[in-house]
Amino acid sequence: MFAIPYIIDMALLKNHIKQHRARLSLTQEELGSRVGVRRQTVLAIEKGQYVPSTLLAFKIAKELGMNVDALFELVSDKEAR
Repeated sequence: MFAIPYIIDMALLKNHIKQHRARLSLTQEELGSRVGVRRQTVLAIEKGQYVPSTLLAFKIAKELGMNVDALFELVSDKEAR
């Protein structure tokens, strides 16, 4: 039997990484280096083009001094529009 992966509609996952990264004067490259990913990955997450793994989400939140639930949030269809 094959497991069916849980897929989140990326339009419904909102993040506040860019705002908090800017607050700390971190570049995408600096944040990426601290959490073990490339600048392009940070950019894709900020733009909502990539959903990070749970581990990466926790690493990003820790580097930004945030809780994961404050940094990422699920929004309703109406809020996403």
